[in-house]
Amino acid sequence: MQINKLLQELKNRGLISKIAHEKELIQNLSSNHSFKIYCGFDPTADSLHVGHLLPMLCIKYFQIIKCIPIILIGGATSIIGDPSFKDKERRFNFKTETKNLWEKKITKQLITFFKIKNKKNTIKVLNNFNWINNINIIDFLSIIGKQFSVNKMIKKESVKQRITKSKSGISFTEFSYSLLQSYDFLWLFKNYKVILQIGGSDQWGNITSGIHLIKNLYKKNVSGITVPLLLQSNGKKFGKTEKETIWLNEKKTTPYKFYQFWLNTQDKYIINFLKLFTLINLHKINKIEEKFMYKKVVLKIKKILASYITRLIHGKHRLLSAQRITNYLFSDSFLEVFKTDFQQLKIDGIPSTLVSKETNLQKALLISKLSSSKRQSRYLIKNKSIRINKKLQKDIHYKFSKNDKIFNKYTILSKGKRNHCLLFWNK
Repeated sequence: MQINKLLQELKNRGLISKIAHEKELIQNLSSNHSFKIYCGFDPTADSLHVGHLLPMLCIKYFQIIKCIPIILIGGATSIIGDPSFKDKERRFNFKTETKNLWEKKITKQLITFFKIKNKKNTIKVLNNFNWINNINIIDFLSIIGKQFSVNKMIKKESVKQRITKSKSGISFTEFSYSLLQSYDFLWLFKNYKVILQIGGSDQWGNITSGIHLIKNLYKKNVSGITVPLLLQSNGKKFGKTEKETIWLNEKKTTPYKFYQFWLNTQDKYIINFLKLFTLINLHKINKIEEKFMYKKVVLKIKKILASYITRLIHGKHRLLSAQRITNYLFSDSFLEVFKTDFQQLKIDGIPSTLVSKETNLQKALLISKLSSSKRQSRYLIKNKSIRINKKLQKDIHYKFSKNDKIFNKYTILSKGKRNHCLLFWNK
């Protein structure tokens, strides 16, 4: 795929919010078969989350045209903190050992994501701490600092919002973040011939600052692309539910819960998300829209979306596990489930509770909070609302048997079709 066709593909998918120096980018990439691009990730947690997916997928497309992406871990910039569109300053209150561990975990996630089967050197990972930590402050201020006007910097939307909305304003530390990110672009341009930076739309000001710096010092037009910053209907950043963040690390968000997150996508966003979050051919997506949307079989499209992204992040086996659990809980089929599936459910799939071997059905309903009283427990059982491992139970005096304990340890107690609790038995 040629670069101009790729850019058009990204635009058609809605993956490009803004682009700087598009013509120069096409010229540079058309004449240079070993071009490099970069995207930075500040390790402010021990895992990436779904909010990072769009820049990652944008880079994935550039891999298609044999680009080697440079992934920049912000070991230095994460200490400073990016103020862009944030209401208050982020406090750096974790130990160096913690930061180093986070960097390693995020690096591993990114390498796994960008690795191409049977190919070497498909990605290069660098850490900006290695050069920013060695900056000579006099050289930095006299060479880099002179290229920037404070008047222009405070007019950037990302900084302006912070100054006007925050009572404490912005510290010099955070104000300098844009210069450091600009210096990253310059350093990568000098040492690796990087000519394109990709980031979220909240990074536009920082990216254009880097472009400005390289133009001033080297008379070269480099480029920048931002991907859209998705917001939920409540104004919160995409990827965060009312209670939590949806992480890409399966130990923080299980593949089952990750799958459910996408399966619960609002109907109006489904086709848009297929274009943004998958590499499925656009023609095929249009066919999917024609085939299903008009028949209102929306769940099938959601399953395509959830399956694709879960497999992309967690692999085929984790996807199959998520599908097994989903089918077991929410369909009438009796598909086989594995022990590892129940371990996922125990972590964050459905509510779970430890019960003793003397626990009967009425007590289990109370412990699991599927019922608020013994009277309600009896009512639910009599009215055929309670199932044990999907089997209807009508006996109000029922005591659990060995057959109810899957793998001698787990029982799924259900009230109606949507309310479940995983009982795990204390031996």
